Amino acid sequence: MLLTILLFALAFDLLIGEFPAKIHPVVWIGKIISFFKKYLGFDNKLSGFIISICVIIVSSLILLVPMMIIKHFLYLNDGMIYLFKLAAVLLLSSTFSVKLLLDCARDVEKDLKNNNLNKARQAVSYLVSRKTDELSKEHVISAVIETLTENIPDSYISTIFYYSIVGIAAFLLGFNDFDVVILALLAAFIHRVADTMDSMLGYKTEELYNIGFIPAHLDDILNYIPARISGVMMIIASAFLGLNWRGASYIMKRDAGNCDSPNSGYTMATVAGALNIQLEKEGVYTLGDNLHPLKAECIDKAIDIARLSIFLFTIFFFVVFMDLILLQL
Repeated sequence: MLLTILLFALAFDLLIGEFPAKIHPVVWIGKIISFFKKYLGFDNKLSGFIISICVIIVSSLILLVPMMIIKHFLYLNDGMIYLFKLAAVLLLSSTFSVKLLLDCARDVEKDLKNNNLNKARQAVSYLVSRKTDELSKEHVISAVIETLTENIPDSYISTIFYYSIVGIAAFLLGFNDFDVVILALLAAFIHRVADTMDSMLGYKTEELYNIGFIPAHLDDILNYIPARISGVMMIIASAFLGLNWRGASYIMKRDAGNCDSPNSGYTMATVAGALNIQLEKEGVYTLGDNLHPLKAECIDKAIDIARLSIFLFTIFFFVVFMDLILLQL
């Protein structure tokens, strides 16, 4: 059941994309974060810890309440089992956003190929926190590739990593199939909650420095292993695509630590090495060597690496799940 739900959730995201904002669980999570920040947002790290606990508990109810209600009525008929699976697919698909991430990068590439730099700058402004009004074409391309590759763990791999690891652990511990699914979904959901808290609170501004300390570090901890797995997957993807996979490996090891984040450099630096380009956020970090000029086509190649990395990661857990199914038989 875990495997079926994962594959259908990914298919749903790739074919249909995001839920409408009014019913999107991540939008609800954002409102929950805003609520607790408003009433518990005192300027200290303890406040950030309390907010994090409250947000995780309350946000988890978005998943647990419908899943537990459906589970309670499973005995009625077989249709309830299909309803349980459908709810699981929809909830899991809401925790990642592969289509949105790839489409945003493609849109900027299209604007650049149409020589519409101002439109590309505006599109990039929705993806990055830096000012984009005066970015050169090269820096626009760099920003798109950076945000695309940085968000591969956040947008998919980290979420599925926790979904799969917790699901497999619950399966091996002897939980029934429905509880295994609920626990796996809860793990994926908690990661999405942590990532959303980081994106809303984890900034080093005067207002958020103390409040966001715990959310930012929680996100760093949860993404630590998936970010490095993502880097390895991108090296393998580069090899399959005929790109400079040796350069990807070398630059990842050399430059991943150049970023303030302990995780984001592992995917950004890897793609820089694979494409023989240099990615730069002025005054913050530089990744890779300037061997090839930054062109719009680089975005397309970065998308190919990202897409294949996601496919390879999914295939890996597909094989793991199939082995477990065979063992069960």
